[in-house]
Amino acid sequence: MQSRSPRPAARTVWQALARPAGLLRTAWPWRAVAHLAGGVLSGAVTLLLLLVLCGFSLLFVGLPLLLLAGVAVGAAERWRLRLVDPEPAPDPHRLPEAPGLAAWLRLRAREQATWRELGYALLHATVLWPLDLTVLAVGLGLPAALMSTPLQLAADGHEVKVAKAYLVTSYPQAFAAALLGLLLLPLLLYPLTGYAGARAAFARALLAPREAELRQRIGEVTASRARLAAAFEAERRRIERDLHDGAQQRLVALTMTLGLARYDAPPGPLADQLAKAHDEAGRVLSELRELIHGIHPQVLADYGLGAALADAADRTATPVDSTGLDPELPRLPAAVESAAHFVAREALANVDRHSGAARARITARHADGTLLVAVEDDGHGGADSARGSGLTGLADRLAVLDGTLTITSPPGGPTLLRAEIPCSPLPPTDPASGSSSPRTASSSVRD
Repeated sequence: MQSRSPRPAARTVWQALARPAGLLRTAWPWRAVAHLAGGVLSGAVTLLLLLVLCGFSLLFVGLPLLLLAGVAVGAAERWRLRLVDPEPAPDPHRLPEAPGLAAWLRLRAREQATWRELGYALLHATVLWPLDLTVLAVGLGLPAALMSTPLQLAADGHEVKVAKAYLVTSYPQAFAAALLGLLLLPLLLYPLTGYAGARAAFARALLAPREAELRQRIGEVTASRARLAAAFEAERRRIERDLHDGAQQRLVALTMTLGLARYDAPPGPLADQLAKAHDEAGRVLSELRELIHGIHPQVLADYGLGAALADAADRTATPVDSTGLDPELPRLPAAVESAAHFVAREALANVDRHSGAARARITARHADGTLLVAVEDDGHGGADSARGSGLTGLADRLAVLDGTLTITSPPGGPTLLRAEIPCSPLPPTDPASGSSSPRTASSSVRD
């Protein structure tokens, strides 16, 4: 007979209540009791705090303090929610754009979340914590009072009034009351746990960020990420200009000077040393030009992504089929072209260094608002983005532009790297402006 797999443990109070037979074997009823007991304590403290601040309000200084009290109570209640609702309740507040307490207060006064927290604090101090206390008194206090009847009778010696309602004068009555309390306790834990879950849901509805606030926060993150990408690209271009106009020109002048000194020096050790220095300067100049080309090749700026990818394929030692490059690939935003070129160039470099491939293929096209760039090789495969920091860096570079990187590389090959970036093409160049429209490079197969 096939054995049934055990049911997963309840992760929320509502899942626990949906399994009434096993509720009492879990910690959820006692977590509910702890949540309500904490609500009674925090509610009493909040009531005292609000009374003090209302007194200060008469001196025209209490309103900012009331706002601070609401924010503090909201933060504490979001933390307490974890007793019965493990899902984190995010902070609904935004960070002020300027430093200082004044900027913080101005932002908090304009946020709806601040006033919801203040309203919750008022409800918590006047209505909610007395309700919590009542539920605890009925669900936990009444059974406890019944179960302690024999002890109360022994302490009094004659009679005891249980729960201020029933008079008990004998031990049989006392033990009957204790048995009744023992039976009531598990029964009353069910509604008590349900009330705690509803209480937490009400607190989350007021204290957690609303959908509109989450959308606004996502929009701010998206805009910030776009600004970061633009700043990153601008910095790369600045470094390229500094290297091209500064260091490269000085190295050219140094190479020419060493060349002239080499030919003017008489044969001997000095001429040999100058020849070595001249050759070394030439190699450094070549490496610097390759570095500048890797940062942002001029062909990418002048002719677009298609031409830059064809140029990268021509520079790869492994034969690369570039017929998959769309000759009508439009000009795209500079950040998109730079990121796509960087990913493709790194993928081709990995083909040379690690894949052991005999041939590779590169494709690029723009359709349905998405740029697709793919590099495939017939190497031994086994590429894993989880183990390769370089591949992780490529994925992070694309993520800034909401792009994705997909790698398929089973052991034995082949390896396929796909980069997808959502983007819109730039408007075509106006011929009347006098500037020529971007040219695209012809595709070729490198033998």
